[in-house]
Amino acid sequence: MNVLEAIHARQSIRAYQARVVELEKLEAILAAANRAASAANLQAYQVYVVRDAARKQALVAAAAGQKFLATAPVVLVFAVDPVRSAAKFGPRGEQVYCMQDACAAVCQAMLAAVELGLGTCWVDAVDEGLAGRAIGLPAGQRAAVILPLGYPAENPPRTTRRALSDLVRDLGT
Repeated sequence: MNVLEAIHARQSIRAYQARVVELEKLEAILAAANRAASAANLQAYQVYVVRDAARKQALVAAAAGQKFLATAPVVLVFAVDPVRSAAKFGPRGEQVYCMQDACAAVCQAMLAAVELGLGTCWVDAVDEGLAGRAIGLPAGQRAAVILPLGYPAENPPRTTRRALSDLVRDLGT
């Protein structure tokens, strides 16, 4: 599968098989996230790997009760590190660049998962305080995106997207 095929194959998966994600696949996904574009290559985020049932259940509470999170064999929590980015970029780094860094990493993790036959679902309805306590985030970090990961137990219908003619505005040459 090439990257364009992975982009078109990716969809939100909310049901997972009770099947362990192989360590090699998890490491490949984390390595893909690590290669994401980053402001000044600061990588102002941290990735937390959650497999523990109690922590996953606490993340459900932190994610507006989205119960499917607890059914995934692995949950990745992408936490921003505003201090790391602010040290170089000031308030803009603290408020924007760290979030962009984390989101770029999430996207690459999702595409790597598709390539490896796994499913994910971007969850950004995150109560930062509850999520932080659920996984023991250090002071200064904030949970930004929760990404459940596992073998799909569903094949949902494809979602529609905006027409490119509606989405894109070509300003000419």
